[in-house]
Amino acid sequence: MYDSAGLQVLHREECLRLLSTVSIGRLVYTDRALPVVHPVVYALDGDAVVLRVPEGSATLAARDTIVAFEIDEVEPDLSKGWTVMVVGHLTEILDPEWLARVRRLPLASRGHGKQDHYLAVRLEVVSGRRIP
Repeated sequence: MYDSAGLQVLHREECLRLLSTVSIGRLVYTDRALPVVHPVVYALDGDAVVLRVPEGSATLAARDTIVAFEIDEVEPDLSKGWTVMVVGHLTEILDPEWLARVRRLPLASRGHGKQDHYLAVRLEVVSGRRIP
């Protein structure tokens, strides 16, 4: 299937596969009624995109809100590429079992000796497009 712009619409399974191929994405949220786009390191864990952020990170302000998360890989000449977007609730991972599991994910710390927080974006809406 193709959208009105002629881009191939990707199935959820293909979007999930692509989500597992890169490690940096963009978290999109609202801060004081203004849009914010923040690059983040992430890993896919089941039905969630997991982020590791240091104490004091501006991203922590987006907890308990609905956010968007986007990744892509597009050639500079637009000859080929794809994009995947997720929309879902961003929550802090506090469950001890889940926290123990995500601490083993390949998520580099960006903190400087401070405590890291693990956040999860639930995969509530997943969409993707590919340049044919």
